[in-house]
Amino acid sequence: MRVLSCLFLLLAAFTATAAPTNFVVIMCDDLGWRDLGVTGSDFYETPRLDALAAEGIRFTHAYTACPVCSPTRSSMMTGKYPARLANTDYFGGPQPDGVAKHWTAHKPLLPASYEPQLPLEEVTPAEALGEAGYATFQAGKWHLGGKGFLPEDQGFDVMIGGGRGGFPYFPPYNNPGLPDGPEGEYITYRFANETAAFIDAHKDGPFYAYLCFNAPHIPLAAPEDLIRKYEEKRKRLAATEPDWPKDDERSGRERQAQDLPIYAAMIEAIDTGVGTVIDALKRNGIYDNTVIIFTSDNGGLSTAEGHPTCNLPLRAGKGWLYDGGIRVPLIYRLPGGERAGTVIDAPVVSTDIYPTLLDLAGLPLRPEQHEDGVSTVPLLKGESRGPRAMFWHYPHYGNQGGTPGAAVREGDWKLIRFFEDNRLELYNLADDPGEHHNLAEQEPERAQALAEKLAAWQQDAHARFPTPNPAAE
Repeated sequence: MRVLSCLFLLLAAFTATAAPTNFVVIMCDDLGWRDLGVTGSDFYETPRLDALAAEGIRFTHAYTACPVCSPTRSSMMTGKYPARLANTDYFGGPQPDGVAKHWTAHKPLLPASYEPQLPLEEVTPAEALGEAGYATFQAGKWHLGGKGFLPEDQGFDVMIGGGRGGFPYFPPYNNPGLPDGPEGEYITYRFANETAAFIDAHKDGPFYAYLCFNAPHIPLAAPEDLIRKYEEKRKRLAATEPDWPKDDERSGRERQAQDLPIYAAMIEAIDTGVGTVIDALKRNGIYDNTVIIFTSDNGGLSTAEGHPTCNLPLRAGKGWLYDGGIRVPLIYRLPGGERAGTVIDAPVVSTDIYPTLLDLAGLPLRPEQHEDGVSTVPLLKGESRGPRAMFWHYPHYGNQGGTPGAAVREGDWKLIRFFEDNRLELYNLADDPGEHHNLAEQEPERAQALAEKLAAWQQDAHARFPTPNPAAE
């Protein structure tokens, strides 16, 4: 009995003194589902991220809450679908009353109005973790509102960058939140170094660092040595696939190969930046006490507006409701490398990151806040769960060619409703991941059931819809 009592006291002492879990969440801008070596690229080189996936857990059906940036970022900061907050377009996109001066002036629909900032009344993960004693940090592209709606207004103790949109890749940055570095400094490395410095200063924890690379968003730019590296690699490979986009009857012109040197250089720079952060955790002895989450805000840009990457076998890319626009890499590295090398096929969405952070921190969930998010901890621990409906509502024209619409996925089935003509497209993603075979006519009952489920969710979320455009041609 005395031995048991001693063991109990030792266990209690260890539990009481165990350091809280730290968090590093890394968000890329327009990184595609297949843009990492571990997710299938044979041209881009990402050794640090491939190693992170080998030590962590990788989701193969991870989705963003929108095919463009700000709405997805909003979903991660709130645990709510963008439609619920009317944060449905990138902040800076056209409002209905500004369409007359926009390239969509004569489209059939006027876009729905949207709120161009993250509401201050929302309780972000930074605020929730801050209340629990976490130091909080944000570096890079925020894109959730300007002055008065910056990271420092939403619970982050330290803000490096922030701002309404992105940054130049080289100085001058022209941003009061980011003093210029030396000539030739590459901003991806700068954001990684700033995050590493924060980790060094807060090694005793706990902390939550949110690192937001603005790469590989256009306009493309990268260090010259990396560009030359991939120019030589492309020559060596002598790829026979065309590097130009081709016509697709439904999703326009799609790039057919991953072989653009400057884009590959940007991907490698991201990988190096991730390595910088990991190295900071390791040298401070806290790597095995830190959760690392790596993802992107939407699919890779592949159809228009520059088409630098290829998302095949997925269809389309950024700005589209096909999977190429909303499916992204997602890697979790748990403390101690728990369940290293695990691959999970269960669908998850960006709203889920908020409750997952709280769950992994051992904090109470806040279902009234992250009402659309579901903790992925059971999946991370190896449990299974039944089919879950996930929703998208994008009542806007995308700069990449996408048109207003909405979608729902439940199990292997995905339905898209396009608002211009109200047509339905139904796909079985298990059999047809490229969404080439519309089964709406062959499966009318299934299509109708999913359409009704989508409509019910839109009503619950008070979703805003586009309206007929009187100036339509």
